[in-house]
Amino acid sequence: MKRIAVAVLLSLCVCVAARGQAPASANPKVRAITGFVRLEQGTWEKQVAATLVVLRKVKSEFEAEGYQVESLRITTQPLGELVKGMPEEQALAFLERLDQLSGKESFDLNVGPAIMHDGDDPAMLHLLQQALSTLPNIEASTIIADESGIHWKTIHQTAEMVKYVAEHSPRAQGTFNFTATAMLKPLGPFYPGSYHTGAGKQFAIGFEGAGVVAEVFTKDKGDADAATADLTAALTKHAKVADAIGNKVATETGWSYVGVDPTPAPLGDVSIAAAIEDFTGAKFGSSGTLTAARIITAAVKAVAVKQTGYSGLMVPVMEDKLMAQRWAEGTFNVDSLLAYSAVCGTGLDTIPLPGDVSVEQLERMYSDVASLAVKWNKPLSARLQPIPGKKAGDRTEYDDPFLFNTTLHALP
Repeated sequence: MKRIAVAVLLSLCVCVAARGQAPASANPKVRAITGFVRLEQGTWEKQVAATLVVLRKVKSEFEAEGYQVESLRITTQPLGELVKGMPEEQALAFLERLDQLSGKESFDLNVGPAIMHDGDDPAMLHLLQQALSTLPNIEASTIIADESGIHWKTIHQTAEMVKYVAEHSPRAQGTFNFTATAMLKPLGPFYPGSYHTGAGKQFAIGFEGAGVVAEVFTKDKGDADAATADLTAALTKHAKVADAIGNKVATETGWSYVGVDPTPAPLGDVSIAAAIEDFTGAKFGSSGTLTAARIITAAVKAVAVKQTGYSGLMVPVMEDKLMAQRWAEGTFNVDSLLAYSAVCGTGLDTIPLPGDVSVEQLERMYSDVASLAVKWNKPLSARLQPIPGKKAGDRTEYDDPFLFNTTLHALP
């Protein structure tokens, strides 16, 4: 399975000779090199192959500069446009072929939003719930708020779909490949919320930069001004490398480089929770966490390169090993994450929920994220993961190298 193969690669020590740079271990990993393409039904395999040529060129440029690349990603046009004119059985078979190709060629696949507006065809959500329940690699989203306001009908439909996928996918893991987004612009590199609506032939870059934050916060513990300035400089250093590579490859290939998302994504032991604890001297969720979160986002937004995507702070509960531990300990909760999102965060990400969570409860959580995003005109998302058969106090049992098991809590 693709993710297991990637996890093996993540565990290897990669030493690449850089052109005048520090060893690879001194640099953050490049989390995502994401290509945006509009697939045509008669030529999609050739288009995927051509896209991978470009993405692999970007990858080789990063490796030459001493960076390890974790994933290559391809985001298609929105689902309804991708399968336009196909009956559901044919559309699902097509998605299965795409899913299999992504595993074979080792790229992550995103088919964009199934629903972008309240008036969109609900049949696309039915198709997506079947895909998420049966296909291991495919990722997607819905849009629950944009400049036109909150999409209340989509929120209800999304809650119903997530409940279904949790109950019908192996180990309820299909929900990991889905998120609902609010006020998120197209052309972001991070999944599952990535999407585009244009002609394609574009690419973006995202780093796994939580370790950069940890290094700065350890040095500047408790000093907000110094931490903001030093973190801005540290993130800018790597973003400028991405900018140079992106512009170089764009010139050589004719593709458009749309920017870098400087959000310092965590994964496993590369922990944003640990970085914040380095600054506050207290457990993640304690007083001071909100301040540290604000510092991170202020630094991210001050990075003077072409930016795309969230440009904020990711706090994915089950992708960050220490954060999963703190969730089990109860040092923070959903309300805490919403509070952090008000100043900096990217919403509710990989939130484990008891299996008996109702559609109405899911709706309220999505509604809170959408309301907050619209109020402050900032991109947020919600990746909620109910686990059938599990209740408050139980331990999750995910079998995925990118998810760290934790304890479930009751919802108010």
